[in-house]
Amino acid sequence: MLLIQAIRILGTASAGFLLALMLTPAVLKLIDRWHLKKKIRSEKQAPVYANLHKNKAGTPTGGGMIIWLTILLLAIIFSFNPYLNFIDRAQTYLPLAALFVTALIGLFDDLNELTVKSKVWIFFLLGLLGAWWFFYRLEWDVISVPFFGAFNIGWWYIPVFTFVIFASAFSANETDGLDGLAGGVLLFAFAALTVVAFALGRYDLAALAAAVIGALLAFLWFNIYPARFFMGDTGSMSLGITMGIIAMLTNTALLLPFFAPILILESGSVILQLISRRFWGRKIFLSTPIHHHFEAIGWPEAKITMRFWIISAVFAGLGLVIFFLNRVL
Repeated sequence: MLLIQAIRILGTASAGFLLALMLTPAVLKLIDRWHLKKKIRSEKQAPVYANLHKNKAGTPTGGGMIIWLTILLLAIIFSFNPYLNFIDRAQTYLPLAALFVTALIGLFDDLNELTVKSKVWIFFLLGLLGAWWFFYRLEWDVISVPFFGAFNIGWWYIPVFTFVIFASAFSANETDGLDGLAGGVLLFAFAALTVVAFALGRYDLAALAAAVIGALLAFLWFNIYPARFFMGDTGSMSLGITMGIIAMLTNTALLLPFFAPILILESGSVILQLISRRFWGRKIFLSTPIHHHFEAIGWPEAKITMRFWIISAVFAGLGLVIFFLNRVL
């Protein structure tokens, strides 16, 4: 049984990779038709960032469509086969719905350039909506703390869930700033969550996460330095929120700092910079998110990306060690 499910999940990832590659030319034509091009903030708004990334202006963006279109098409195609189907009311309805809805919101953002304040409110409201659904509809109020057990936290589950989803979306959005960075970091996070879902016997959820992995690998084929196109909010927003929901479904939200440490580092640097400028009138970093700081001090873009990938891989491994130790101790 386990071997069959493992083959199924690996097959789903492979199918996702191949389908995403086939979809790429069509998505690029759509991006060109909609004139989705990267716009760089002016030197007045962000002088360090503008100087570092002026050569990226005009690069196609919105490539995240490749990822979520692949997952949704795969879900539809596989639904006709009882063995391959991973659409399940208890396991994948919510993450699939969240992926699709937030992808469309992100696409609207890519087309219309929403303000940061607008996106923050969107992240918050989506997290609140998900929290309401989990708490009142599914009657979930349990949080697992590694090595200490599971705790019923009652209505506190709502702010905890809201924070996890908000933080996941915001952090993924901030990480999407260098060629291959967000795609690689999210790849390791979803790989860890796939292992977690498989270990918990939630094979449909594991298959969904595997489909994300396959689509991400195909996306990275074109997105690694020098990127042919960027992910855009349609990718980062949808994947960030989907990651957060899968973490809540598997009760591993407290392991997200291990599964996605770079996301926390990136958003944390932005928050610290804002606080420092607000209260002390000075910057901690030359530019944020922190990958821009490393660019500003002279690190090549590819070096930053690869080192962040390595950190992601190591911490994802540590997170899985904690997860399995928690199950046996």
